[in-house]
Amino acid sequence: MAFENIVVEITDHVGLIRLDRPNQKNALNEALRSELAVALDQLDRNEDVRCLVLTGSESIFSAGADIKEMKDHDFVEMFRQDRFAPEARAFEQLRKPIIAAVAGHALGGGCELAMMCDIIIAAENACFGQPEINIGIMAGLGGTQRLTRAVGKSKSMEMHLTGRRMGAEEAASSGLVSRVVPLKDLMKETMELADKITEQSPLAVIAVKEAVNSAQEMSLRDGLLFERRLFHALFSTEDKNEGMDAFVDRREPRFRGC
Repeated sequence: MAFENIVVEITDHVGLIRLDRPNQKNALNEALRSELAVALDQLDRNEDVRCLVLTGSESIFSAGADIKEMKDHDFVEMFRQDRFAPEARAFEQLRKPIIAAVAGHALGGGCELAMMCDIIIAAENACFGQPEINIGIMAGLGGTQRLTRAVGKSKSMEMHLTGRRMGAEEAASSGLVSRVVPLKDLMKETMELADKITEQSPLAVIAVKEAVNSAQEMSLRDGLLFERRLFHALFSTEDKNEGMDAFVDRREPRFRGC
């Protein structure tokens, strides 16, 4: 599939997706969302790709949903289309880890898009917010759920009810982002993180992602059991043997994903 609203590159086991609607502030219109879902599926199925990175430009990650595209829709149309469900499923079904590299504004659907990723690295100029209340609606791509889990009820409620934006440092101190880096170093540090992940056992990486995500869905008792079973299962892999042999031999492991 030829993409018109995103750019996709693969370098050293890392699949990079760049939102590319600069004149529309990377607004998430239907075409972009469709292309993003396809790209996620393709990269997840590509055995040469072990980690994904999602980013925008240096000045904006995404301003959110394309309001001009949505403004004339009514309830029946939105409900029948189940708007935002396909791209949500694309992220939910993604087994490989995905890192959001956020510079500039990540607002509304843009903030939600970043939160659907496993790790967020923010540039100093990053700004997060859910301003949908200002146009008479609310978040519809997981914002009320993921932001609340990330920063807590009070701060999430304030942001959703007032449209207040959160800068990079506040996002880091609140637990929304993993770290804040200088804008000039954003992609360098993000790609270094992605490269580090690609060096690990692909099977262990998938297991870790499933276990950490389960912590938001399961009770502690069920989550601990799920983690333990995945831990046990990894002892059946050749990567486990390679990793432990390499540790004992004091050499770097060569993981093959089997």
